[in-house]
Amino acid sequence: MYETGTALQVRAFHVMPGMPPPEGVRHSHDYRFDVVVRREDLDERGMVVDLDVLDQALRDAAARVDGADLEKVVDAEAVTVEVFARWLHDHLAAALGRLPGTALAVRIWESPEAFGGYTAPL
Repeated sequence: MYETGTALQVRAFHVMPGMPPPEGVRHSHDYRFDVVVRREDLDERGMVVDLDVLDQALRDAAARVDGADLEKVVDAEAVTVEVFARWLHDHLAAALGRLPGTALAVRIWESPEAFGGYTAPL
């Protein structure tokens, strides 16, 4: 299995409804986005995916949440890292288009030790 990926970091804010502080009040995380496209065989250019296209798609999605309240950007009452990872996956998938035989894995780290992720075909 071949892989191509990229990563970046953003700061965003959220609240976990019904939770005690600090989770239950507006707080920030320095989120790290790790994204990887995988496929069994390389395409006719010898690539998994064009890394420049993947990197720009990630930067565009990150610009929407950098410094923002996640509840205002992500359509969910509680923006957990799992929900956030699905949102990021959906935005990257729309930007990349259909790439037969590939899967996109998204992992969002909310701390150096804790992450949530989502993986699905493109």
